[in-house]
Amino acid sequence: MRTARLSTVLLLCCLAAALIGAPTQALAQTPAPPETRRPSYDSTAVMIPMRDGVRLHTMIFAPKGSTADLPIIIIRTPYDAGNYCGGALATFYADLAKEGYIFVFQDIRGRFGSEGKFAMNLFPRDRRDPKAIDESTDTYDTIDWLLKNVPHNNGRAGQLGVSYDGWLTMMSAIDPHPALKAVSPQASPASTYIGDDFHHNGAFRLGESFEYVELMEGGRDLTFFPFDQYDVYSWYLKLGSLAHVDERFFKRARPTWNNFVDHPDLDAYWRRDVMVQYLDSARVPMLTVGGWWDQEDFYGPITIYRALEKHDEGHKNYLVVGPWFHDEWNTPSGRTLGKIDFGSETAPYFRKNIQAPWFAYWLKDKGSLPLAEATLFEAGTNAWKSYDSWPPKTGVSPRKLYFAANGALSFEPPAGDGASAFDSYISDPAHPVPYRARPIARTYGPGSTWSTWLGDDQRFAQDRPDVVAWETPTLTQDVVITGDIAAHLFASTTGTDADWVVKLMDVYSETDAKLPGYEFMVSNEVFRGRYRKSLEHPQPIVPNHVDEYTVDLHTQDYRFLKGHKIRVQVQSSWFPLIDRNPQTFVPNIFKAKDSDFKAATMRIYRSPRAASYVELPVAENRGAP
Repeated sequence: MRTARLSTVLLLCCLAAALIGAPTQALAQTPAPPETRRPSYDSTAVMIPMRDGVRLHTMIFAPKGSTADLPIIIIRTPYDAGNYCGGALATFYADLAKEGYIFVFQDIRGRFGSEGKFAMNLFPRDRRDPKAIDESTDTYDTIDWLLKNVPHNNGRAGQLGVSYDGWLTMMSAIDPHPALKAVSPQASPASTYIGDDFHHNGAFRLGESFEYVELMEGGRDLTFFPFDQYDVYSWYLKLGSLAHVDERFFKRARPTWNNFVDHPDLDAYWRRDVMVQYLDSARVPMLTVGGWWDQEDFYGPITIYRALEKHDEGHKNYLVVGPWFHDEWNTPSGRTLGKIDFGSETAPYFRKNIQAPWFAYWLKDKGSLPLAEATLFEAGTNAWKSYDSWPPKTGVSPRKLYFAANGALSFEPPAGDGASAFDSYISDPAHPVPYRARPIARTYGPGSTWSTWLGDDQRFAQDRPDVVAWETPTLTQDVVITGDIAAHLFASTTGTDADWVVKLMDVYSETDAKLPGYEFMVSNEVFRGRYRKSLEHPQPIVPNHVDEYTVDLHTQDYRFLKGHKIRVQVQSSWFPLIDRNPQTFVPNIFKAKDSDFKAATMRIYRSPRAASYVELPVAENRGAP
């Protein structure tokens, strides 16, 4: 829940002075046209007391010269509120600023200007303890103070934020202040063990997690880990077992890394982080925002929306998903993901036509709200679509794409007596499959291209002997998928543990004018085999036994165009995005010895009795096969 917002923070520093200070001479000589002139603000820095006495550094921006009663919009962050607040108003909050609000930016406890002790993703408090605090109580106390001390507020507050800031927004809605009337959690995680950030289905997200821990807990300010070589694939491979992290670097001095090591499974510690258990009502109107190619937090927005939908009797629950990487909706364009062009400026469209009117409706009683419950961008078609719910309840049929002989992929199930038909490969932890073409830059910091990796051409891996794939013939008509996707692998290993990585890809035509033969990843996920029965209680895999593994490939709204192909790829490493599985069962992979890592033979079955397939939600009457 990290990178795009971090880079934005660092870049916006230079914009703040221009917004809140005196105009430069050049600007004074050549005023901007009225329609593009930005509002100016009076800024105030205060320390707001919380119920336990801790004071939080807060920046308040009130429109200069305004005497109208305005709502308050709050952004709480661990990324230095004083650094990017002014620049944010001039850039990705510009459409909100034009509407007219009092903006409040706050450092959470223990970060930058705020007092107290920082705890990453502070768990919700025990409500039975009247003295307990959490991010919800800090937001509540902040709103209470603002209403009493900020002149010309209209008694309403809204909150929004992306990534960690989005999670903080989500926390405020769990136990909201009565004046909190609209929230927009954007790219908020819902569980950093099940599907966001640190883990996916029990598999550890190594590169992101290692660097983020150092970034947030290496000092009070943001600090990047000092890699001594550019290609972090080589660096992590040379590191060996994760046991060497503490031994060589952290020395048990990073609390979050300690928690990774001490809690490798979904135990009571991680269960407190599962957001769904706290979403038992939809009291505050909510605009949940995500990106189809969010490299950090896609599971979260979809899970949050669906959890609240069960309680949304007042129609207050809204979802927006665009063709974006993490936080791309707050960039100038939002038109591209690497080399993939979606045909329009989707980011400013969202900010102007969806986000700004939505907050104005709930906080200022302005206009009507024509927004559908779910507004999603259908890539391939390259157009926004509106739905009454997500996934749609009608107009979609589940279709199975079966793995077949000779690398074929077919909507027809396997036939005949091929009871033992399979494709195999050797997975060697000493030579893991990279998650992108090497050299691989660091996740955070100078030179990082982490934000766009999900748009990379996947042909870099297709000729490796430890990767298997199946592909449809050239499509004779468009195929539109609208809803949930899942892979069902019937697989075995000669080891006692295994990772299964599944990619669903769109293969462009070889005659495509711009991207001939490009392999674009539409959906993907990893599943750690030890958790096939339970994330709480890992079990060794029985060698050479065929098990079914269901890999949730999440959800999509995507059009595979006529002339393209659909491709499914399976592998057992994805490094260093995901840590290496020893392929020998050990109780705790964080404590594995280097000698535990063993090569193993993997088999993916495609017989009538063990038919591996990917289930697609094919839209009816929109180009179905």
